[in-house]
Amino acid sequence: MTEGELGRAFDELVAVVDPAMVVVTIGVGGDRDGCLVGFHSQCGIDPPRYAVWLSRANRTFDLAGHATHVAVHVLGDGDRDLAELFGGETGDEVDKLAGLAWEPGPGGAPLLARLPSRFVGRVVDRVDADADHLCVVLEPVDAAAGGSGPLLRLAAVTDIDPGHQADERR
Repeated sequence: MTEGELGRAFDELVAVVDPAMVVVTIGVGGDRDGCLVGFHSQCGIDPPRYAVWLSRANRTFDLAGHATHVAVHVLGDGDRDLAELFGGETGDEVDKLAGLAWEPGPGGAPLLARLPSRFVGRVVDRVDADADHLCVVLEPVDAAAGGSGPLLRLAAVTDIDPGHQADERR
């Protein structure tokens, strides 16, 4: 199998999975940011653990290196505007939380009022897989299930131009 064939086959398999999209928010000191994330998964049952992979290209990645807590917000299919904000803008130029109702959660992680289905996790590990994303492993410390209905999926947001390209690194 050629590298091109492998890449196409892998992309096709990932498209079938069509993961739900989430917004990750982080607050460190007086600084805050967030980003759209499609790479995330439960990775432990006992004890419970959740992994989010953050792009090395965006500002949220910088904050993740110092954060003790991270908030993960579930997007419903009516939240495309938030996906565009957190995925299409860069925190290097825009305060993505300005104009949004939010409050500080555990560890200072911003909790977005509009996205009630969410959890906050304490950072228990950061896994560097030598890729364009860093894995942050979380231990849930607070959670709320707000019933977001049908979820916003990756296939619905592939046309959003990212605030940073995937090959950019910090």
